[in-house]
Amino acid sequence: MTSLVIIVGYLILLLGLGVFSARFFRGTSADYFVASHSIGPFLLLMSVFGTTMTAFALVGSTGKAFDKGIGVYGLMASWSGLIHSAIFFLVGIKVWAIGKRYGYVTQCQFFRARFESPTLGYLLFPILVGLVIPYLLIGLLGAGAVMRGLTVGFFPDLFPGVMNPNLGRMQFVGSIPPWLTGLVVSCVVLTYVFLGGVRSTAWANTFQTLVFMTTGIIAFWMIAKRLGGFSAASAQVLANTPQHLAREGMIGRLEFFTYCFVPLSVGMFPHLFQHWLTAKSARTFRLTVIAHPIFIMIVWVPCILIGIWAAGAGIKAPGGNANAVLGTMVAELVDSPALTGLLVAGILAAIMSSLDSQFMCLGTMFTNDIVFRLFGVDRFDDKRKIFLARAFIVLIVSITYLLTFFPPPHIFDLGVWCFSGFGSLFPLVFGAVYWRRMTRGGAIAGVLVMVATWLWLFTRDMMYKGAGGGDSLILGMMPVAIIFSATLLTMVVVSLMTRPPAPATVEKFFPNASRERQTG
Repeated sequence: MTSLVIIVGYLILLLGLGVFSARFFRGTSADYFVASHSIGPFLLLMSVFGTTMTAFALVGSTGKAFDKGIGVYGLMASWSGLIHSAIFFLVGIKVWAIGKRYGYVTQCQFFRARFESPTLGYLLFPILVGLVIPYLLIGLLGAGAVMRGLTVGFFPDLFPGVMNPNLGRMQFVGSIPPWLTGLVVSCVVLTYVFLGGVRSTAWANTFQTLVFMTTGIIAFWMIAKRLGGFSAASAQVLANTPQHLAREGMIGRLEFFTYCFVPLSVGMFPHLFQHWLTAKSARTFRLTVIAHPIFIMIVWVPCILIGIWAAGAGIKAPGGNANAVLGTMVAELVDSPALTGLLVAGILAAIMSSLDSQFMCLGTMFTNDIVFRLFGVDRFDDKRKIFLARAFIVLIVSITYLLTFFPPPHIFDLGVWCFSGFGSLFPLVFGAVYWRRMTRGGAIAGVLVMVATWLWLFTRDMMYKGAGGGDSLILGMMPVAIIFSATLLTMVVVSLMTRPPAPATVEKFFPNASRERQTG
């Protein structure tokens, strides 16, 4: 109960921070959506990093390492550390400059203007929302899995548990059920998002990022200590499950190298696009570009090692659910109730630091890309704009919450498919800021091909797993490599076959290039 009290206290503290940060809210839609472009280097780093560290990174990576071994670090963390910073530098700064110059607050606004196509904006909106909802689902499922693993036996009279037909007995007796955890987390995040918009989100992300990084290091140290130290824990893995330490074998070479396409997703995350636009200046990105890879290492290394140590120590995934391994390790090996509460609060902090940004971006997109386009922005004052954003956020959160009652077996796999969709759209944003010849037809055709290919391979994967198959690889490669290649090829070929953008549009988005051509 001490652990639970600390967790509840943390959530109350987070609500208090949201109320405090809302005092700086200026009451305008610009401040609600992009914090009036006033976020400095430290807040930008913390909000961007906190947004990218989800249940996929913590709960999912621990569960995947429990199943697949240490190679999981190479799959995502090593690629992400390099690719994320490169995208922040190559794409983020350019998008910020264009967005600030012309007042854009969403991706659809930017792409609609860049390619002179209202159709592209309407096409992208449901695709981006459809890909963000699984991202939200990952967060709520991760929070539920951790709390269920921690609170076994806490409330046997309230929560009888669930029957495991394979074992013929009840499991998770007395555990707080995922539906209750998801409900509480959603309400807490919604509260401070409602109060202060993206400014409150940035403040909360900063606080939560500091919390989950600190508590993650503590959890790592405590678990290693209980297992006899780092060397002893790793020796146990080598003795009992040596395949978890193998560089190859559990993960093929082509699978490893084609995972590099997955981190490209950060270039198309709508919530990251919105955070980029909050920056005070281009120099604000400097700290994020430099520190982001270091922060990724600090978070991912402990999570991966905890997963393989759990396999070596003979820890069983509750109900066969690898998502619950992290919570189980904390509950079984951290013998201080107070520390356990702090550690789980840190895990929830990582999860909620992504949820708030995603909630915020969806409300912003609906208001700016649908309502204003259909009815005109001049018909709404700031109060009504903010109300519309909040109403759509509630709708999306409600839909996502209902989906938690039908959870997938692996958070990591769901995340990979979600990121594969965003990553395959990366040629769209990269071409938009670097290729003057890219056309409206090329952009629309590429997006349609991406959706069709993604749906085909995703359906194939679900049928394959349903038939008892394993990972859905194509010639040993991740499906995202196929989707990305199809999208890129389509955009290039169709752009070269269709009429170039108008000179005024080229001048608007590539002013320096136009001047160089005139003087060259």
